[in-house]
Amino acid sequence: METLLFIEDDDAIRLALSLALEDEGYSVREAPNGANGLASFDRDPVDLVLLDLRLPDMSGFDVCRALRATSIVPIIIITAQTDTIDMVAGLEAGADDYVTKPVVPKELAARIRSLLRRVHLQDVLQPRASVFGAVEVRREQGIVLKDGVEVNLTKTEFRLLCEFADHAGSVLSRDQLLERVWGYEYLGDSRLVDAHVRRLRVKVEDHPDDPQLIVTARGVGYRLIA
Repeated sequence: METLLFIEDDDAIRLALSLALEDEGYSVREAPNGANGLASFDRDPVDLVLLDLRLPDMSGFDVCRALRATSIVPIIIITAQTDTIDMVAGLEAGADDYVTKPVVPKELAARIRSLLRRVHLQDVLQPRASVFGAVEVRREQGIVLKDGVEVNLTKTEFRLLCEFADHAGSVLSRDQLLERVWGYEYLGDSRLVDAHVRRLRVKVEDHPDDPQLIVTARGVGYRLIA
């Protein structure tokens, strides 16, 4: 059984969603604030973290960055429906996906299943290596090197780079990337793709503001320069 860590200060929301997710077959550990959540994760890592951005003791962004400093665990942030800036900031802090309040349990469960399924698929990738200039993707090890030095990518960033590598030279639309990397045909949001591409560029490009490896195809999507 896969275990989730749910960091949320609202007792009613935490209880209701935890019960709904347990009905979906997950084991859920709860934390009412950021400090308790980080301590719980340090004691016993989980398969996925659900993280509310508005916590009483510390910023959810800081919790996300702290988790990312030591782990590539999938993270789904929870934000208010109108907080577009918070959503983007949360993704750039290291989250893999987001949901907005009020959270629909079935939609949340679908996103969790999709993320975890992609993680498991990555674990059984066939051994392949790809080299693009100074960047080398070693799929059998699940790592990326830039100038021979390992780059710290999340699992979602790694999947995104592999998708670009599989279609080097071809334009991939945002909808294609949502379906292939996140597994969403209709639940996704193009901002999810844009935020992850920005984060990936920071890690693999020499000059992220003037990318030479992952370039934008205006009005369509992105492509990797072979």
